[in-house]
Amino acid sequence: MDAPKYNVRIDTYKERLEERIIARLAELASLPIEKAMDVFYSSRLARQIEEGSLGLENLDYKYLADDLLENESELLPPPPVPRPAPES
Repeated sequence: MDAPKYNVRIDTYKERLEERIIARLAELASLPIEKAMDVFYSSRLARQIEEGSLGLENLDYKYLADDLLENESELLPPPPVPRPAPES
């Protein structure tokens, strides 16, 4: 297999994986897609996928998104503070 074509395929696969993880994060954490992107690209998971370390890119995107939420929850924005109801 030609190395440049192989690398393009790997890069495309990783991009699609990242897209699916971000969409899943947005869905599960009720985040706008832009915030989900910030969370993902700030994570250790994103760096590990980019580096190809540990073979994480071979795992299911749902598992990876769930794992990110569980193990890097500090990256998520705090939940909104409820506003008190106006007094009548």
